[in-house]
Amino acid sequence: MIEIVVLVLVFFVLLAIGVPVAWSIGISCLCTIMISIESMASFTTIAQRMATGLDSFSLLAIPLFVLAGQVMNQGGIALRLINFAKALMGALPGGLIYVNVIAAMLFGAISGSAVAATSAIGGILGPFMEKENYSKEFGAAINITSSTTGLIIPPSNILIVYSLASGGVSIASLFLAGYIPGILMGLALMLVATFWIKKKGYPAGERSSIKLILKTFLDALPSLLLLVVVIGGIITGIFTATEASGIAVLYTLVLSFIYRELKISGLKSIFLNSVGTTAIVMLLIATSMSMSWVMSFENIPQNVSAALLALSENKFVILVIINILLLFVGTFMDMTPAVLIFTPIFLPVVTSMGVDPVQFGIMMVMNLCVGLCTPPVGAVLFIGVGVARTSIQKIMKPLLPLYAVMAIVLLLVTFIPAISLWLPSLFE
Repeated sequence: MIEIVVLVLVFFVLLAIGVPVAWSIGISCLCTIMISIESMASFTTIAQRMATGLDSFSLLAIPLFVLAGQVMNQGGIALRLINFAKALMGALPGGLIYVNVIAAMLFGAISGSAVAATSAIGGILGPFMEKENYSKEFGAAINITSSTTGLIIPPSNILIVYSLASGGVSIASLFLAGYIPGILMGLALMLVATFWIKKKGYPAGERSSIKLILKTFLDALPSLLLLVVVIGGIITGIFTATEASGIAVLYTLVLSFIYRELKISGLKSIFLNSVGTTAIVMLLIATSMSMSWVMSFENIPQNVSAALLALSENKFVILVIINILLLFVGTFMDMTPAVLIFTPIFLPVVTSMGVDPVQFGIMMVMNLCVGLCTPPVGAVLFIGVGVARTSIQKIMKPLLPLYAVMAIVLLLVTFIPAISLWLPSLFE
């Protein structure tokens, strides 16, 4: 128990005195691990865990998609996409907000990566929302939360991890089960966006003519082919999402030079901006991975689980307790280790009470998706903030109603099994 007290206390004290989030995470991890092992070994262990946490091929997608977004912004590619989207949705107040949600759902679902969707979609749409006088903070908030829908809508890497951790729950059933909850989450976020747009009084645009829609479509067609290449390649298995990010960079560079809106001299600022954003994101991911390891090493998840599960044997109370625990864990732990650690702990408990393992898998992933959007170690949160070049403090207010609807959808999935189990039942 002393370990979790030290971890939480040191972290929040450091934040309170103005220490950057990444350093707060790293120092709190170091103080916690020093309880169990000697000082020099503690320093070595934390450094090693930070390095190994970044030693992942999939993480390479982050800097590459950030770079692709920068190229698209300055090379005229994103401008043509936005003009086409505005032509289609110009009559809607705040149309770019809806474009952000839909694009994040599609991109995140195909790539299976919330961080890639956050960096790519945010990098493309963010600057143009600012030019249209959208709130930077709300734009970042909607980008952050909507990007997590791709972890629920298949194909999803985290659902495969859950299948392995659960001892063989059908991946096909999990994929089918994710469609309705994922789409429901996206619609809920769009509902919040609608209220926000009305509150801010964004005016409706002029209805576009067929001629204008056709013109902007032809202008955007080479840019739209990028989505066909990337998504088609991933679906057919020609390349992974990480490899697709590299192809996206090459494609956007070539297209930008064809459009003659990017010169060799302009690459310097693009690379510098990309490196700056990537450095911030990677340091945060490294320290958060070290925190995940420290919590596992000190048996903190198991101790907290035992304490909470001892409170009641009622099915609905247990599900609420598990949701609360996972929401808490998700704020401190990366999604993959959280699934690997807590699935063997909770799955036998809920199945003994009649909860379907497929439903529990969707519930767990949706729950941890909220953690990706929350401090102190939410990877998607930090990427979204970095791409938008704002701060966590500034986006917390617009994030709160989005957190609320995510929690409501989570509760619906928790207590209404048909939401996740109806589609799989049709294919039994």
